[in-house]
Amino acid sequence: MLNRIKLQHILSALLILGFNLMAFAQVRPAAYETDKYFKILHGKKIGVVANASSVIGKTNIVDTLINSGIDLRVVFSPEHGFRLKDDAGQLSTDYTDPNSGLRIISLYGLKKKPAAMDLTGLDMVVFDIQDVGARFYTYISTLSLVMEACAENNVSVLVLDRPNPNAFYIDGPVLDLKYKSFVGMHPVPVVYGMTIGEYAKMVNGEGWLKGGVSCDLSVLPLENYTHHTAWFPVAKPSPNLPDANSILLYPSLCFFEGTVISVGRGTSTPFEVYGHPGLQGYNFSFTPEAIQGMDSKPMYKDKTCFGENLQKYYEQHPADKGRINLSWLIRAFSALGSRPDFFNPYFDQLAGTASMQEQIIKGMKEEDIRNSWKAGIEAFKKIRERYLLYP
Repeated sequence: MLNRIKLQHILSALLILGFNLMAFAQVRPAAYETDKYFKILHGKKIGVVANASSVIGKTNIVDTLINSGIDLRVVFSPEHGFRLKDDAGQLSTDYTDPNSGLRIISLYGLKKKPAAMDLTGLDMVVFDIQDVGARFYTYISTLSLVMEACAENNVSVLVLDRPNPNAFYIDGPVLDLKYKSFVGMHPVPVVYGMTIGEYAKMVNGEGWLKGGVSCDLSVLPLENYTHHTAWFPVAKPSPNLPDANSILLYPSLCFFEGTVISVGRGTSTPFEVYGHPGLQGYNFSFTPEAIQGMDSKPMYKDKTCFGENLQKYYEQHPADKGRINLSWLIRAFSALGSRPDFFNPYFDQLAGTASMQEQIIKGMKEEDIRNSWKAGIEAFKKIRERYLLYP
């Protein structure tokens, strides 16, 4: 019995040591492992879903594929465009990229799903986009519609996996499909704790594509990664998420986008501050301005907004990482006198449910609201478990 106990202790120590060593090893996004996927792509006609976050070092994957002799035919671009120059929500059009000479087909313009003609002649579409792990971040919706179109047109999909900087926790209400939209397509929590490759496997495996079609899907995994690996992209994933702090705050602050509150668009610190011209009892202020490539028409342009600066919040409250913070939303609602126009219809789409707005209006405490999410989160975890690629 004693020997068995000692053996268990040794095995536990080795397991912990193994995870610690992985934490110190260099995380390598799958796009870096060119020797593993070039041999798959050579001899095929390829399309790629990419933007400015799709980098290998400092080189865009599109340039890498072209320079390697891959037969790349077309680039599909998500929200913000291929070069991340479009404002959030700004519709973009198809064009020819002057750097590569390739046709760029917008999936955030007249259509969000590739048409059959866009896929004609292609053997495979490669998806390489940096996600941030929030349900309302639209890259996973683009992924789903690309998979759906490819399934319908007999084109295979290869996802080059990238780390999710918010993969270390799961939180928020599970989407009620009555509120399905491009900022929430599937019954998952706001923060779902999966890489984009794992998410693709789940969408495919759960039959969530339209008509229950199944995509010919492959996922090239990451190297040296766990869901608790602290990792943030060097290339910003979108214009208004420029750094690690904004990415961590995004799942909490994005709810403000469905209210009268500004999240600092039009400043140098988007998604690190929030405010409104009429907020009382706040010492911090900011004045949004038009910033090309970030937000050319920000809310409350040239008006002083009073609110809160959260740039140092996680530095001062490290234990609050790993949870959605509703206190800022509740406090702002109360500070504006619980005005009836505080929420707009977009809020329920972001929340994925009507209950959160109702709970805040009724004056429910944050922890009571959070407790209402538990059953949905636990049910989702059982689904999620089937598709995990990493510890």
